[in-house]
Amino acid sequence: MASPRLLRTDAVVLRRHDLGETDRIVTLYTSVHGKLRAIAKGVRRPTSKLGGHLELFTHNHLMLARGRSLDVITQVETVSSFIGLREDLWRTGLAYYIAELVDRLTEDRSENVALFDLMVATLERLATASRPDLAVRFFEVQAVGLLGFRPELRNCVHCRRSLEPLGNAFSNLHGGILCRTCRSTDPDSPMLSTNGLKVLRLCQDGNWNLVSRLHVTPELTNELDHVCSGYSSFVAESHLKSANFVASLRRDGLSLPSPQASSNLSE
Repeated sequence: MASPRLLRTDAVVLRRHDLGETDRIVTLYTSVHGKLRAIAKGVRRPTSKLGGHLELFTHNHLMLARGRSLDVITQVETVSSFIGLREDLWRTGLAYYIAELVDRLTEDRSENVALFDLMVATLERLATASRPDLAVRFFEVQAVGLLGFRPELRNCVHCRRSLEPLGNAFSNLHGGILCRTCRSTDPDSPMLSTNGLKVLRLCQDGNWNLVSRLHVTPELTNELDHVCSGYSSFVAESHLKSANFVASLRRDGLSLPSPQASSNLSE
């Protein structure tokens, strides 16, 4: 019988669970094969060469043997473990949220190289950026666009007219901004401030260097979290458990403080 075909790919560990006494099933998001599940045999043995490489959120280079139902991980080389995520509970919670969001938004074996690259870049930002919560907002806006759910932020999604600065709301149902007149078509849509709209547009434009320098007040932070996480959950058709964990960390005061302003939203 022919040997199973070997696959080489970069991958990020999204989640994992134990199987039997020594094995573990790992959900991966890969650069060329999309999301897949694989088994790491014997990984829980103290002598396993795989164990230290398959931690959550780790970026690895893998070799997989194609199996009938699950691929088998045969070799692992760590590219980055994103040390900053392991040293701060707030950053860890945000990484859980990103991993769960990717898991819920994607289908098995549906390739999306741009999403993989965005996720790796986001994990690095979560590990190092002074405002990792902004990295999450940036990821959410970019990811839904890459997956075909890009929200309309330039014109009213209902009447198609250009948006005025005030009186706008974000509609999950319609997939974008409703103007003051059309907000009645979705009464539950939350209001969106002028600065909130500006930040969302900057995220959608894809300039992380600019977004990372913004001074975002606690009030605007809460507004962006409500809008972005709400839309992400709507697209995923599920409330994310990790969102509750992140919210509890914020309530307990474990989120990182805002840095001094280095850019503003006045333009």
